Amino acid sequence: MDFRQLESFVTIIKFKSFSKAADYLFLTQPTISSHIQNLEKELNTVLINRSSKKISLTKAGEILYDYAVNIINLREKARFKLGEFKGKIVGNIEIASSTTPEQYIIPELICEFIKIYPDVTFSILHYDSSQVVEGILNGDIDFGIVGAKIQHNQLKYVELVEDELVVVTPYDESASPIQREVSLRDLLDRPWILREEGSGTRNFLDESLKSVGLDARQLQVIAHVENTEAIKQCIRRGLGISVLSKRSIEDEINYRLLDYFKIKDLDVRRKFYLVYHSQRTPSPLEIEFQRFVCEYFL
Repeated sequence: MDFRQLESFVTIIKFKSFSKAADYLFLTQPTISSHIQNLEKELNTVLINRSSKKISLTKAGEILYDYAVNIINLREKARFKLGEFKGKIVGNIEIASSTTPEQYIIPELICEFIKIYPDVTFSILHYDSSQVVEGILNGDIDFGIVGAKIQHNQLKYVELVEDELVVVTPYDESASPIQREVSLRDLLDRPWILREEGSGTRNFLDESLKSVGLDARQLQVIAHVENTEAIKQCIRRGLGISVLSKRSIEDEINYRLLDYFKIKDLDVRRKFYLVYHSQRTPSPLEIEFQRFVCEYFL
């Protein structure tokens, strides 16, 4: 076995494709195929199922995969330490998350991290919580930031920040600064703009409404919009009101573009978590990023 073979093997499984793995590693597809054939010949076993269009691991491949990831990460650890010695840390970190952390948590994190390690790059992917979990378990991504825990014995969750859903309205100079709470029952006749069904914010809102005997279908919904920024623009123009993450409107509140009210009688607080694989040896760069994120939110 050599590093090129193991790297080809891991990359094929990551992308579920020989051709995509070849592009990622800047190799030709015949070279990638040769690496796998030679690796299988050396180990005297079949590692990858090729009988269908979908790439998958054989039982032997599943056994080798975690060892291969750990071996590659051990190599990266050596490179990382040498990079520290020479004063230059490089590498790429992949983070997957849903809309709210993607737009209002991750940008702040990576900007601060790059101040320390300016040669590190990031790939930010838009997944829902279940896709984040699947991607981490399959080795497709390094980290996720999610608003709900999906329990699995191979996942580690670290609590980062607490968020709260609030009713967001157009800014009104005449509004009383004292009355900052409102009941959703008093707003059933107002036009509403909601996130699409299936989004983390929408799911959390639906569950919160159910807890007090309400249903989103009782709201006078004028539009379903996938993008939080688009919803904020619609609110500013008087189309309706919405329930959004308080973190998502901080700038608009500071510049008096939008207003918000806390929601009476509902527990609409939620937490965001950093999630990663607990049973694979992380690369040194991943260890450093874990440490940085956890300390950043202390």
